[in-house]
Amino acid sequence: MNRTEFEKFIEESFGVSAEYPFEKYPNFAVFRHAGSKKWFAVVMTIPKSKLGIAESGDIDIVNLKCEQGLLCSLWQEKGFFPAYHMNKGHWISASLGDGTDADFLRYLTDISFELTLSKKKK
Repeated sequence: MNRTEFEKFIEESFGVSAEYPFEKYPNFAVFRHAGSKKWFAVVMTIPKSKLGIAESGDIDIVNLKCEQGLLCSLWQEKGFFPAYHMNKGHWISASLGDGTDADFLRYLTDISFELTLSKKKK
């Protein structure tokens, strides 16, 4: 699933559009919950070197909130990295493209959406 397909999936599945809050990084797309404005996905194009990839060039990634128990096992999978520029204990970076399984990416996005919902007050 490439960046365009992923962003379309989010818009159609969650009813939110990308926001571009960073003037310095105009291609960084943030997806938020409509009510709470909490982020559940951040799509970016960054240099591969920022993820420890020895190749030159850029890569499209998405940062998703993840259950802590999944993080270490995901880091062992192709296309997954400790979160770029976010808390590595709660977020994961996933490559968009590069053969990352589209259904699994959708599943992780659903998890991120649920994990970032506002907690109900007791």
